[in-house]
Amino acid sequence: MTDLYRLLPEEMEKLVIDMGYPRYRADQILLPLYYKFPKNINDIPQLPKKLREELAEAGYTIGSAKETHRVVSEDGDTTKLLLELDDGSSVETVLMQYEPKKIGGHPRSTICVSTQIGCAMGCVFCATGQMGFETNLKAEHIVSQVIHFAEILEKRGEHVTNLVFMGMGEPMANYDEMIRAVRLLTHDRGFGLGQRHITISTIGITSGIDKLAEEDLQIGLAISLHAPNNELRKKLVPTASPHSVEDIIESGRRYYKKTGRRVTFEYALMKGINDSPEIATELAKLLHGNGSHVNLIPINPTAGDFQRPSEDSVLEFERILNNGGINCTVRVEKGTEISAACGQLRTDIVG
Repeated sequence: MTDLYRLLPEEMEKLVIDMGYPRYRADQILLPLYYKFPKNINDIPQLPKKLREELAEAGYTIGSAKETHRVVSEDGDTTKLLLELDDGSSVETVLMQYEPKKIGGHPRSTICVSTQIGCAMGCVFCATGQMGFETNLKAEHIVSQVIHFAEILEKRGEHVTNLVFMGMGEPMANYDEMIRAVRLLTHDRGFGLGQRHITISTIGITSGIDKLAEEDLQIGLAISLHAPNNELRKKLVPTASPHSVEDIIESGRRYYKKTGRRVTFEYALMKGINDSPEIATELAKLLHGNGSHVNLIPINPTAGDFQRPSEDSVLEFERILNNGGINCTVRVEKGTEISAACGQLRTDIVG
């Protein structure tokens, strides 16, 4: 069985031509797939019945994610779903909405997609990392998360504006399927989302970062740093290499040089562990002059014992970085109370 959501437009064209049909039939499949949300091939009535039958007989299907659990934040801005995929596995994905930039405009609707079920990176402060690794998601399963929310938003007269690959799993550890999903979602004959509206987050797999730099894509890159030195980082990220901090900084430089896209370093602040003024000063020295941006993330409650720093500590950390010439912001977290924020996703806890 092959999910039609797996096929790039060029592959869809080859499929219909090889079946003896004109090229335009590919667009008669692609347009409904991404904008009409069919659940099976017979939901595409503009296709000849004979072609629909032949596609089904050849083992082609339209996969869709089945929603099995939904939880919404108190302010209504964050929605977390547990989705059952067509292979029977389940994954969490999150919609975060922000106020429109102009009165009467559409809200910014960002989908946080997952690339794996579980994660093998083992970050001690992350719920997904602590559940272990189960499996990689196929490109069509990544796409189906977006399509499911796109259908929900379409009924509200809204649309997907941004994607962040910051859900369950390490995107670079599922590189080929992740990139196929990106190309499906950004292709002008696919979902059609602008490349600059997508950010991929990684714990720092440098080989993946270097491959991404060669993809000729204008997508954002966020690297999870969490510590300014290797000793501390190894405690937080057990899978980190002995020289991971230096390797990460250098890979970020290479990415910026190749793509012209500024790199964001994500830094989860944990009380009494990596939030001191001394560590902030060390981080400022490490990043000085490389043109990157730091996104400070006060740690979210997970199954671990890590605590969020006080607001004063967070602001002091930010002040030290800014005074050290580092472009820095504190992330506005959404969905913390429903376990939908950064580091909180795992399929056995759905809020």
